[in-house]
Amino acid sequence: MAKKPSATKPRPWPEMATHLVDVAMGRTPADLVIRNGRWVNVHSGEIIAGTDIAIAGGRFAYCGPNAGHAIGQGTKVVDAGGRYLVPGLCDAHMHVESGMVTVTEFCRAVIPHGTTSLFIDPHEIANVLGLPGVRLMHDEAVAMPVNVHVQMPSCVPSAPGLEHAGAELTVADVVEAMTWENIIGLGEVMNFPGVAANDPVMSGEIAATVRAGKTVGGHYASRDLGLPFHGYVAGGPEDDHEGTRAEDAIARVRQGMKAMLRLGSAWYDVASQIKAVTEGGIDPRNFILCTDDSHSGTLVHEGHMDRVVRHAIQQGLKPVTAIQMATLNTAQHFRLEREIGSIAPGRLADLLIVSDLAAMTIDEVYARGVRLAKGGKLEIDIPAYDYPRTAKNTVKLGKKLKADDFDIAAPKGANEVRVRVIGVIENQAPTRALEADLPVEDGLVAMDRRNDVCQIALVERHRGTGGVTNAFVSGFGYMGDCAMASSVAHDAHHIIVVGTNKQDMALAVNRLGEVGGGVVLFSSGKELALVEMPIAGLMSDERAEIVAAKAEKLTEAMRKMGCSLNNAYMQHSLLALVVIPELRISDVGLIDVTTFQKVDLFV
Repeated sequence: MAKKPSATKPRPWPEMATHLVDVAMGRTPADLVIRNGRWVNVHSGEIIAGTDIAIAGGRFAYCGPNAGHAIGQGTKVVDAGGRYLVPGLCDAHMHVESGMVTVTEFCRAVIPHGTTSLFIDPHEIANVLGLPGVRLMHDEAVAMPVNVHVQMPSCVPSAPGLEHAGAELTVADVVEAMTWENIIGLGEVMNFPGVAANDPVMSGEIAATVRAGKTVGGHYASRDLGLPFHGYVAGGPEDDHEGTRAEDAIARVRQGMKAMLRLGSAWYDVASQIKAVTEGGIDPRNFILCTDDSHSGTLVHEGHMDRVVRHAIQQGLKPVTAIQMATLNTAQHFRLEREIGSIAPGRLADLLIVSDLAAMTIDEVYARGVRLAKGGKLEIDIPAYDYPRTAKNTVKLGKKLKADDFDIAAPKGANEVRVRVIGVIENQAPTRALEADLPVEDGLVAMDRRNDVCQIALVERHRGTGGVTNAFVSGFGYMGDCAMASSVAHDAHHIIVVGTNKQDMALAVNRLGEVGGGVVLFSSGKELALVEMPIAGLMSDERAEIVAAKAEKLTEAMRKMGCSLNNAYMQHSLLALVVIPELRISDVGLIDVTTFQKVDLFV
């Protein structure tokens, strides 16, 4: 039977210092001693063979050649057998909601993969439920047996005037959140034009964070490295994960920022940017690895930060350097170097026993001195977190959708029209602003499956207005009659539906209204796959393994409809993200994110 984790977090280092000294000196026995390991020392960049580690009260007390003096009658002794001793991995920037599961289930999924510290930005739930939603995830995070630090969302809505979210956060909300015990800083500041223009909300939130002595997260989703970029950096953001090129990473590091390189379920930005280190010789101390968005299928079947570290090593990084980017560099960035990020005296005893360093083969996972996983299996029970009724039933359509809600009337007398089309880019968050010539049938603009142009619509779901915004998208490759709808639609989280058949589009949207949110795929009137997400229309209340199985069924159904994109669901969910170029859809209309203006569908 799985054991329940200890509810107590280790006491602060100053309160334990004398006890740790006694253990290190051999005056008091350790709780746990791990012997004969290869110490991956991220401070010195060495791998030190024949190392013993002594742990007391959930913290490291002694790291050296022989901890025999710290072994007493009650000390548990583990023989590492020459395997590597690696600090617990940190994910520096991520959104739990993208995993389709709660904080609890996310932790259950990633602990066996060696992640012991998470830095989460719950701006998805904030866009639906506001500050109370952030508080829910904050409180759930505190209860975890690993370190789950919360960044206060900065941009809700992400682009004021270009979308309407379910809630709005203010400078006063940020000031309040900075007093909460587990808020580590300000979440990604996505309104980069606002920062460069000295928008008072953005400058006020950043100032409140800096005054609190906490870290300001960045999000500069533009290729323009001219004055707007310099203005953004001067405004205070300290990191950025939106780079896609080596020159992006170099520019950020030169300006004193941390370049966060992400490998999520659909974002593959490590390989191109790590060349700044492997080929350009840039100092790796200011590079950090993260995931940003990983859905449940990736977590269960492929891994989490172990997957990112493994990938970085495959791109030519030395294993110790890659591990530094997922441990010490992250801890230093968030001003937590004396708490996490390394195996060194006083730090929380978060440690991995690894048999193959380059492959990141993790045999055992310890957090706060307690073994939580072995052989890829969780050994503890983490009780489910009970979300209140107010966090559910958030999908309000206002009406039952019909096929004609997705009609797009052509200009009078036109037989053909030229339209703007959102172009999906595989494995990247940006889109392309494309154009296509489409036929007109009975006064309505028709789709063009042969040239991969199908319809996209955004359905308002927070206030029940019944509003529908229609446009076109390319890149999914759907060939059969089908439609996929999702109530996860970053960042305002209305419903996005993409389809080749209007009747299926209506059925898919209505189905999400019935189940309270999620993602669903219909074909010719039949439901092929459904992942229910009743918590804010963003997260499931089921186990991660169950959600992953449902997500895999969805992926397979999409493939059968002709979609060959890697992780197409992630691409689908970002089509309304009006802070990443080039073209997006919102409840306001079609948005050109290079000019931050609404544009007409017809060219």
